[in-house]
Amino acid sequence: MHITQLNGECLLHLFSFLDKDSRKNLGQTCHRLLAIFKEPSLWPLLHFHSPSELTKGNFVLGPALRYLSIRWHSSRVKVCNIEDWMKSTFQRAICSRHEHAVSDFLLQVGKRCPNLLALSLSGCGHVTDRSVGLLLQSCPCLKTLQLENCVRITDQMLEAAILHAYSLQTLHVDFCRNISQAGLQRFRAKRPAVTLKAERSADMIPDKEPGSNWMSERGAKKLMWY
Repeated sequence: MHITQLNGECLLHLFSFLDKDSRKNLGQTCHRLLAIFKEPSLWPLLHFHSPSELTKGNFVLGPALRYLSIRWHSSRVKVCNIEDWMKSTFQRAICSRHEHAVSDFLLQVGKRCPNLLALSLSGCGHVTDRSVGLLLQSCPCLKTLQLENCVRITDQMLEAAILHAYSLQTLHVDFCRNISQAGLQRFRAKRPAVTLKAERSADMIPDKEPGSNWMSERGAKKLMWY
């Protein structure tokens, strides 16, 4: 019996044992297997290890997605974490290749994956408050949000979580240097039922542009989500 003679349930079961690249390669062999590759129920869990993987076309985003993680551990993460005004021309060139990759991907997740339950981002130095906030609005079922070493995440993301993440049960913002103690305290006061973990975040040195009076600006800044 040829593999294409198996029924759809059996083919889905076989595909479930394959990694993303193998699924894509098998799906390209014929229309029947391509239809199985595109079946949304095959993709409840997605793990990525770099921004470059987000554009490979070896996965499907759909309403079946429940668990998503982008955990980037690379020497390039260190470049992304440098303040923009301190980067050399070479460092800016490195970042330009993937600067918007994660944020653009999260926008697509928000549009296609309303049933997402858990999101984990690590080392995503260019992901912004806005992209995470929009996802929180689009994914009302989200229960777990874990952010680690995401330097552009600030108290505005905490405010977005207060306003929009009604199902949230667990929030981690570890090693996010632009999260403040005041922001954490406000979140705890507004959402006491959420388990909040913020390892080192409020103890790290936040970004400060040359010539700016950061402490006064930060103290006066209102925690507001636009």
